Amino acid sequence: MKRTMMSLIGVAVALGAVTGVAAVNAPAGGDHKAARGSARLPVQRSALACPAPTSSEVGQTDYTAFAPKGAAAGGDGTKGTAALVPAGTVKDAGGSDNGKGKGKKSGKGGKDAAGGADSASGQLVAPRDTKPVAPLKESGTPATASTDSADAPALVGAADGTLAPGWTVQQTTSVAAGAGRGLMGLNCTTPDTTFWFPGVSTAADRQDYVHLTNPDPTPAVVDLQLRGKDGSLGGSTGEDITVPPHATVPVLLSTLTTAPATNASLQVVAREGRIGAAVQATDAKLGSDWLPAAADPSPSVVLPGIPKDAGSVRLVALAPGESDADLKVQLATPSGLITPAGLESLHLKSGMTTAVDLKDLTKGEAGSLVLTPADGSSKVPVAAALRVTRGKGAKQEMAFIPATRPVEQRATAADNRAKGSTLSLVAPEKGKDAEVKVTASAGSGGGTPVTKTYTVKGGTSRDLTPPVPQGLKGTYALTVEPASGSGPFYAARMLARPQGGVPAFTVQMLPDDRGTVLVPTAGQDLSVLTK
Repeated sequence: MKRTMMSLIGVAVALGAVTGVAAVNAPAGGDHKAARGSARLPVQRSALACPAPTSSEVGQTDYTAFAPKGAAAGGDGTKGTAALVPAGTVKDAGGSDNGKGKGKKSGKGGKDAAGGADSASGQLVAPRDTKPVAPLKESGTPATASTDSADAPALVGAADGTLAPGWTVQQTTSVAAGAGRGLMGLNCTTPDTTFWFPGVSTAADRQDYVHLTNPDPTPAVVDLQLRGKDGSLGGSTGEDITVPPHATVPVLLSTLTTAPATNASLQVVAREGRIGAAVQATDAKLGSDWLPAAADPSPSVVLPGIPKDAGSVRLVALAPGESDADLKVQLATPSGLITPAGLESLHLKSGMTTAVDLKDLTKGEAGSLVLTPADGSSKVPVAAALRVTRGKGAKQEMAFIPATRPVEQRATAADNRAKGSTLSLVAPEKGKDAEVKVTASAGSGGGTPVTKTYTVKGGTSRDLTPPVPQGLKGTYALTVEPASGSGPFYAARMLARPQGGVPAFTVQMLPDDRGTVLVPTAGQDLSVLTK
């Protein structure tokens, strides 16, 4: 009897403790109606992984870290920390010399490389130092760092407290000459277990590396699958790739298959652990850039931010499920939605990659591509990305625009200068205008924040020169948020930094930062003690 009574008392104490924690973390002055079911609270911890930037001897990489101010960043009042530290690198694994040779096979076709349980003769090289890179001291002001090292490492890190919600790090690399010349930009990735990359290539004129970066203290095991126009590419060997803790494994995609493909889709799945993943694409004529993962496959997708002077646009799409997809293709322009000539619909065969050259789609007018089910009711999910080019002849540069998530609460683009940034906003649904609040943060070296609100009519896309902080010194961040009553919208940011006649540029998607989560509210219910 005493033992039973003590157990009941322990349960009551535990319930009281849970209730107490919920009360402490509840936002002051919050919505009491929402609190009865759940409350939207800032995340208390976030993680990021940045791949190794470049192996070029003439490359310069800038890092810009930022955490926005605002109600969503309130947290529990803890000031918090946010920093990246260098990661180890697995050399000679699956072509992981990062452009310095063809490398070895990985996975089942090369267990002595990065594959299998041993990750073995893919040598793990520890970072030279563990000094934090671009650590943040406060929200609302960017922190910066730069390197011109040809062997700059990958970075992994975490943020907590008030710096965790919306923590963003932009990695921007300028390469002055060589096959990879141009501007490469990437928002460091949030670790996950599944990534889709439509638009990769294993053709002879491309060198595409997928960088697999493990931010956690336990190993991750990853499978890679390539799909071409006829389905899975033959000779694929990208299975059982072990990524050691706090380390990165770059894998040359052409070593994974015996079937070269100009247009392909890559699926990355972490069967154990989680990773950050991004593809570094280098074209013999069109320079290089990062191809970020597309948004999770969905029946409708939006690809914002096609430059008005795009010389060519190539759409690469995949229906990864068991059903074919028929899509309606539309371009959202400043004046409305139009259907590209000769492309009223697009048929995607299940498990096969489809590529369509849209040429000079924009005709001198900025736009965003909107793909929706042709019959209006299909639920077949699709993944998609664009490769866009600017310039002519030998002075061309490429960038990628993957499908992205809508901005529901907030999104951030770091590393903006006084000139060279273009913000693209698209409200894809007719009759649902978007009211977008855009805030230019303080500069990394000084400056006063500026906020402006813009209207985007439903069914249109709008390019604008974003606001600049007053008295700007250094770089700054742009934060976009829906104003009250706004319709759905998507966003992207283009950086343009010409290099010797080449219109070098890069485009970053601005998906919602998921800086808040819905947390169920706990309450005392002593009736459980009698059940």
